[in-house]
Amino acid sequence: MPWIVENLWLIPFLPFLAAGITALFTREKRIPAAFLVIGAMAFSFLLSLCAGAHVLRAGHGGMIREAFNFTWFAYGDSAVRLGFVLDPLSAMMLFVVSFVSLLIFIFSVGYMDHDENFTRFFCFLSLFAGSMLALVIANSLLLLFMAWELVGLSSYLLIGFWFHKPSAAAAMKKAFITTRIGDIGFFIGLLWFYTETGTSLFYDGGQGSLESAKLGLIAAMGGITALSISLLIFCGAMGKSGQFPLHVWLPDAMEGPTPVSALIHAATMVAAGVFLVGRMYPLFEVDPAALRTVAYVGAFTALFAATIAMAQWDIKRILAYSTVSQLGYMMLGLGVGGYVAGLFHLFTHAFFKALLFLGSGSIIHACHHEQDIRKMGGLKDRMPVTFVTYCVGALALAGVLPFAGFFSKDEILLDAQHFAAKLGGAASVPFCFGLVGAFLTAFYMTRQVKYVFFGKARSHATEHARESSWWMLGPLAALGFMSVFAGFLGFPNEVLGFIGLNKFHHFLAPDLHAHAPSGWIMLGSTAVVLIAIFCGWKIYQGAALEAGAGDPMEARWPEVFRWLNNKYYVDEFYAKTFVWFTHALARAIHFFDRYILNLIFIWGSAGAVYVLSLINQLIDETAINRGFDGGCSTLRRGARWNRWVQNGLSQHYLRITSASIVLLFILALLLGR
Repeated sequence: MPWIVENLWLIPFLPFLAAGITALFTREKRIPAAFLVIGAMAFSFLLSLCAGAHVLRAGHGGMIREAFNFTWFAYGDSAVRLGFVLDPLSAMMLFVVSFVSLLIFIFSVGYMDHDENFTRFFCFLSLFAGSMLALVIANSLLLLFMAWELVGLSSYLLIGFWFHKPSAAAAMKKAFITTRIGDIGFFIGLLWFYTETGTSLFYDGGQGSLESAKLGLIAAMGGITALSISLLIFCGAMGKSGQFPLHVWLPDAMEGPTPVSALIHAATMVAAGVFLVGRMYPLFEVDPAALRTVAYVGAFTALFAATIAMAQWDIKRILAYSTVSQLGYMMLGLGVGGYVAGLFHLFTHAFFKALLFLGSGSIIHACHHEQDIRKMGGLKDRMPVTFVTYCVGALALAGVLPFAGFFSKDEILLDAQHFAAKLGGAASVPFCFGLVGAFLTAFYMTRQVKYVFFGKARSHATEHARESSWWMLGPLAALGFMSVFAGFLGFPNEVLGFIGLNKFHHFLAPDLHAHAPSGWIMLGSTAVVLIAIFCGWKIYQGAALEAGAGDPMEARWPEVFRWLNNKYYVDEFYAKTFVWFTHALARAIHFFDRYILNLIFIWGSAGAVYVLSLINQLIDETAINRGFDGGCSTLRRGARWNRWVQNGLSQHYLRITSASIVLLFILALLLGR
């Protein structure tokens, strides 16, 4: 077995090790913490390049898939096996996650320079990156779920990094709770998958693993079981990747520092859901209804979030809803059968969305943490490097030729068009929603660029803005380069012969048939994007950019703008229904605990002791007396034990629960042997 496969665990281990060491540093050790974390990520990036090179060398003429599996523990005749896998999908994700994370780490040195908790921030960043790298190389659904939950934990810590702000504290809880809702479905699907297949491994030489699960499920139970498991696993993907209706946490995650927004919204956490669907794709293919569900949810999310982005004022929230929309595009691509198209958009989106978030961070840093685009303006001349790179990211996101987003977006639209032609009727919805979403994406990015960079400075903070340091501009330049040229990996042979066959398709799925490119799709989508840019440019120029001027769309369609600006009142709806019901249930449980249980076990036991004491005083020193005395002592000991257990501290309850789980686990192992 090649050394890189046997040592694949080193790629996530290095960031984990750096996080553990950095956690021991004091606040004053800022430079050692930064260099340790960046150095560990740089080594992980080099190992990721080695893994990718191995896949490229070994993959000529077909798919390469190498796994290193081991037994975690055994019980009775069964064993739980985990492992790591190196295949084109994991190699692609290793490169994207390590490369983008490394650039974000470097950017953070300049952005977080004056933060007093600089060391702790880099510890959390390293923990986050290690968790995501472990997720993408996992060869077991169980190991993937472990890393999945670590990603959720580290995102909770990063979103609420400035926990002294009430909005940040609320956002971290919202993100954690919302994603847990999806994870419940994921965990049930994981257990069901293990029950049906006898293993949680993805690849194990074809023995009881995902490569044989597809045929096994069809032969044994038919498609219903596979459909149910697929939809349960998709619940987890919906939570992590912000699909409607579990999208509400993702825009609020903007309360964290901007490098966190870039890390979460570009190539790491939100990409995990799309990656999960890609990894479990053979299971989703068993029943076409599973993929159709993915397609329709993705199409609706893409259009829904794009409309909201048109009416936001916070520069990061516009990009956040853009991320939700683009994740919908990726799900749309996977759902219509465009396995390569959906993952190719994940690949290109990582670069230009990281570029846009880091670019917004450069702007916010220069404008003294001002995030309202109405208070910006005139930054084109004050921040020329940020302006150029930000425009590159905006054009890539809008899908303008020859930027990266053009190729991946058109690939998705092409697959959606074939999906519609094949099934007809409602199957045309993903294509139509995707085309309208492309128009809206180009429009709201034009609006944002006009507000931020053109016109005159509309606030004191903007008037004194100046270009950022090279700690921040260097990563922007590198991501700008990838935002221009990464798309050429998907350039079809029929269009540009000397590049050869569609490189990305050949690398990711050499055995999968690719649709021939359509000139009508390319011309049509390009025309839609150019019209959107022209409309946005004409609407948001002149008087619209003067200080104090309202939004032209708000002036023309005030009610529509209000609904979009308030995000269709989804958060308010949740607050009036699910949140209200949860609070009501909590109050009922609190009442039951305080007045019913306390009455029976606390006041009742105390009253019984008191009554027994009175009786004891009335009876002579006899055997009965001693019996009463012993009963009183027993009740007192029971009351003291009950008071220790039920002390009202949730941390105490968690310790008892964890200890009980460990004891039960040990007992199960002993009984199994």
